[in-house]
Amino acid sequence: MPDRTSFPSEPRSFGRRKGKKLRPGRLALLDDLLPRIAVPRPAPGESVDPRALFAPAASERVWLPERIWLEVGFGGGEHLAAQAAAHPDVGIIGCEVFVNGVASLLRHVDEAGLGNVRIFPDDARFLLNALPDRCLERVFVLFPDPWPKRRHAERRFISPANLDLLARLLKAGGELRIATDDVTYMRWVLAHAPIHPGFRWLAGRPGDWRTPPADWVATRYETKAIREGRPPLYLRFERRDYSDGVGGEPTPLPIT
Repeated sequence: MPDRTSFPSEPRSFGRRKGKKLRPGRLALLDDLLPRIAVPRPAPGESVDPRALFAPAASERVWLPERIWLEVGFGGGEHLAAQAAAHPDVGIIGCEVFVNGVASLLRHVDEAGLGNVRIFPDDARFLLNALPDRCLERVFVLFPDPWPKRRHAERRFISPANLDLLARLLKAGGELRIATDDVTYMRWVLAHAPIHPGFRWLAGRPGDWRTPPADWVATRYETKAIREGRPPLYLRFERRDYSDGVGGEPTPLPIT
């Protein structure tokens, strides 16, 4: 795992980095499997080809995926692992700083033998800033920390600056999926994403954001939220054609 002293200063969109003590099996995965599928933190000014992260693959054959998906803050990894299993031709990168969540995803990867998963166990912005233009087909931001207090609003991952960044990285027609069970966060997203020139909201009626997409994979957190009376909202945005003039050149987000 990365040295804690190397993380960027505030504001950041994540909270704690470690939870309860891990079982020996999870610790072993962190020691043995993670180094084989981890994405190193890019050096300042370094560019990262996301397809190259999958060569060589876990199998003997060299595999370079044509499509790359990325999940920011994958939690326990249930969604990411299920998507990877359902789409073995897609390379999926997961970003997560919570050690227990990383260990959970590693268990899924190990048990299912998923060779199309890579993990960036660090602040997602370090990797996003190093990726080339128009390299991602889909980005997931599912149930992020809502930072409900007004004074913490700048910590929310969905922000004008990060929307600019995601608009640069997504291919035309690519999809940004956001899910939340927090009404304040939903209002925050709808105050920023639909008006961004690089994105088009794919909702035509209220049911479109109350019903999950056809290929949706439920998570433990989502199930808990529903059980506790917090129905999730599912927001989908399509990357507009680049004729809008947005996202033509890299515009790194300052994180130091």
